[in-house]
Amino acid sequence: MHKGLKWLAVLTSLGMLFVLLGGALVTKTGSGMGCGRSWPLCHGQLIPDNITIELVIELAHRVVSGGVGLLLLALSIWSWKAIGHKRETKFLAILSFFFLVLQGLIGAAAVKWGQSDFVLAIHFGISLISFASVLLLTLLIFEVDQKFEADKVIIDKRMRWHTIGVTIYTYLVVYTGALVRHTESSLVCKDWPFCVNSSIGLPTNMYEWIQMGHRTAAALVFVWIAYVTVLAVKKYKQQKVVYWGWIIALILVTMQATTGALVVLTRLNLAVALLHALIISCLFGLLCYLIMLGSRSKKRQ
Repeated sequence: MHKGLKWLAVLTSLGMLFVLLGGALVTKTGSGMGCGRSWPLCHGQLIPDNITIELVIELAHRVVSGGVGLLLLALSIWSWKAIGHKRETKFLAILSFFFLVLQGLIGAAAVKWGQSDFVLAIHFGISLISFASVLLLTLLIFEVDQKFEADKVIIDKRMRWHTIGVTIYTYLVVYTGALVRHTESSLVCKDWPFCVNSSIGLPTNMYEWIQMGHRTAAALVFVWIAYVTVLAVKKYKQQKVVYWGWIIALILVTMQATTGALVVLTRLNLAVALLHALIISCLFGLLCYLIMLGSRSKKRQ
């Protein structure tokens, strides 16, 4: 059923993932000004004369974002018509496209006029919401075949609030991670897990506080997800979507913590840094899906 729509949804989801990772690549390689202060052209030209690696990275990110935007527009319209009867469809279609456009506008504003590090850090978070919306829309499309009992999940009030809370908190932690990158605080503390630059063992400047604030916040995410996973294992063995969803969430947050440490220990190895961004994107998308399942639950306690 809706085979073509499924292929389009998967392609768009993968495209949004490339947009996310492309934005991270632009930031991590310092390619944000690869095209100068010109947008959407590069240095005011359709085909620039002086080709640099920074220009290629920035221009490729713009092209991919534009192409995915067209795919997303097609997916939104098609899904609206095909599965518009499912209550989440129209909201997710609008949300995903809106945040993709918003991400592009913020990126363009950063190129044309420049932005503070605190504003630029929002860019990744906006892309994350757009990706999560597309992912949920894709899962909705695949749910039509009823291959798994997502519509029959019953989640109690306590678990629903934990899911919402940890998802919102994870999003805030993502912002602190983006802030670390944009303020170039990644290696201000070359040790892990603590910052031992000072004799008193506490951060001594804003950059150290940003770095250690992110590490502390990330540690709390790990503890929270581990706790909720224990609840899921104890109470939701018969509801496989919830049971395995939280187990996978724990695996992802463990991988996220590991790659976060490796980013520091490998002195910003690009592959590790991009893997770090990929894992948090998958984790946030999964948490958003668990929220959607909770919103459907008919059990109220």
